[in-house]
Amino acid sequence: MEKPRVIYWFRTDLRLHDSPALKAALDLNPEFFWPVWTWDPHYVYRARVGVNRWQFLIDCQNELSASITKRNPKSKLFLMREAPQTLFPKIFKAWKITHLVFEKDTDAYARDRDAAIISAAKEAGVKVIIRSGRTLWDSDELVKANNGQPTMSISQVEHAGPKIGEVPRPISAPESLPNPGETTLEFEHTEPEDKPDLNAKGRERIDRSYEKIAGPNGDFAVPTLQELGFPAATTPHRGGETVALAALDKIIEDENYTATFEKPKTAPTDFEPQSTTLLSPHLHFGSLSVRQFYWKVQDVIESFKGTASTPPTSLIGQLLFRDMYFGAQAALGYTFAQTIYNSHCRFIPWHLLSKVSHDTNLIKPGYHIDSPQAEEWFTRWKSGMTGFPFIDGLMRQLKQEGWIHHLGRHAVACFLTRGGCYISWERGAEVFEEYLLDHETACNAGNWQWLSCTAFFAQFFRVYSPIAFGKKTDKNGDFIRRYVPELKDLDAKYIYEPHKAPIQDLRRAGVKLVKGEEGKWEALGEGEYVKPMFDFSERRTVCLDRMKKAYKVGLYGNSPRVIDGTWRELFNDDGEGSTQGRSFENAVGSKLSGKEATSITKMDTGNDDAVEEDEDEAREDRSEEEGCDKKGKARGKDKRGKKRSASGKHSTTPSEIPLRSQGTLYSHFTKKPKT
Repeated sequence: MEKPRVIYWFRTDLRLHDSPALKAALDLNPEFFWPVWTWDPHYVYRARVGVNRWQFLIDCQNELSASITKRNPKSKLFLMREAPQTLFPKIFKAWKITHLVFEKDTDAYARDRDAAIISAAKEAGVKVIIRSGRTLWDSDELVKANNGQPTMSISQVEHAGPKIGEVPRPISAPESLPNPGETTLEFEHTEPEDKPDLNAKGRERIDRSYEKIAGPNGDFAVPTLQELGFPAATTPHRGGETVALAALDKIIEDENYTATFEKPKTAPTDFEPQSTTLLSPHLHFGSLSVRQFYWKVQDVIESFKGTASTPPTSLIGQLLFRDMYFGAQAALGYTFAQTIYNSHCRFIPWHLLSKVSHDTNLIKPGYHIDSPQAEEWFTRWKSGMTGFPFIDGLMRQLKQEGWIHHLGRHAVACFLTRGGCYISWERGAEVFEEYLLDHETACNAGNWQWLSCTAFFAQFFRVYSPIAFGKKTDKNGDFIRRYVPELKDLDAKYIYEPHKAPIQDLRRAGVKLVKGEEGKWEALGEGEYVKPMFDFSERRTVCLDRMKKAYKVGLYGNSPRVIDGTWRELFNDDGEGSTQGRSFENAVGSKLSGKEATSITKMDTGNDDAVEEDEDEAREDRSEEEGCDKKGKARGKDKRGKKRSASGKHSTTPSEIPLRSQGTLYSHFTKKPKT
């Protein structure tokens, strides 16, 4: 019997330790074994990826390739620069592949991509083996154990997970790897379509990573930032399995920190070192196994002599939150990362709402600018030029380093949405998608829904103060002095509110407060800093009033009035948001009529578990409430209908799916054949 010829397809698992899928591939005892990465144009062009995350990925890939070569000098990570949908059918035939093995990925785009690959493999007679390893529990199994519903609370995860079984112990990395077979590429190279390119504005030159399938030297090398057209990265954080495991070991050495960790008690203002683990980017790229992390922590807790912390605030709790978001995304599919058509996300008439295609039920590129003022606020927020130094410091840290503390993410997200600007959470999610090293669609969309109080969490009256929250852990303003250097010499009394400083104090510190010109927020003169873009107390009151109204109206993303555009009739013309003083029928696309509208009104719009806030999760946020404004009194229960099926998945062919960055497919696979 012919021995297996196996491709192992690396994706979300850039490591050799504790890889269930890699073990399954090696258990086949293959005659030939090819470790492969496909340079997927979806992520190169259709997802927002900033230079710092590219650098982290490249770090991970280069180290993985070196680790493979260390175990077998004849092997490496064979990185091929073509879309997997067009590449694999040719590789299956050229290399006479018998098996394709990979780690399961429940991201919406990944499901469509993998379905296409599985179909091609079946047609070629190639057996496909898939193993779960990205999360503590298989996300699809977690949903099944949760009665087929999206996991909308950590208590649901704690209840459903054990039904699947105990989190498996990690397995060791292989000591050796089989030889690869031939690596000839005697077939046409299909270059992808490179437009539209969501990352074009970050490139200094055109992307050349697809010019040759095996790279410029034909050696399957990992692309460089230069090939991608990007400038040098600015993050100090590096990727790779060795870095990840060393960082984990350092954390575990501090048994007290590991066992008693409580996220709300960590400081978002700490840097060098930060107050949390900073392992999230490694979990995202798979340079660290989540099971390795889980069991290293669990073993410390079990042997700890004192009182250990517990979920949701503990380190284990943070991993459970991650599984929660992945479970919700696995159940809801593409719509999880948007409001419109999302059965579990409250509809709020924010400023700058997304455009939508009713043909696909998915949002489209761009958004509605219903208010020039809101657009200016959004621009200043993402540029770190709001005039609130704590918010600006966090946004500049995010852009420079690709990471900010989780509580810092709370602060800037609340400020953009329900605590200041009243701008759609989807705009903020897009900025985070570009800048974060650890961006995962599930966690990013989930966190933004949580912090905007549109899903997972409902206590919208708890508003993070852009002034008091930072002072809680950094009265001297050292964080601001680091990331907003134009204020570095300002007295601590005024560093969170420089606009309140006497003119002589400002002069002494070399600070000049300016209003700033539109579009020039990042081109101020030396020592210049912008005045606050609004009065926070006034904006907090406005936002609270509008949130109360929106909660009272009680619409969700799949409500018929949201889908047909008549939601506007339920809000006052003079209210804050996209209803303000005008008809805005096209806020979520053109109104539907006739047969389409009739079919929508027949939809079951019960949202029984849409905002499932359990006491543990509320406790986590309440632990942070010092430095939060809590003037709202809205504590009423939501009106909810009957339970509904939460499958929520939208089946489409590649040509039907519009471009969007949070994870949709786009028909970019073919350009012109190249030999």
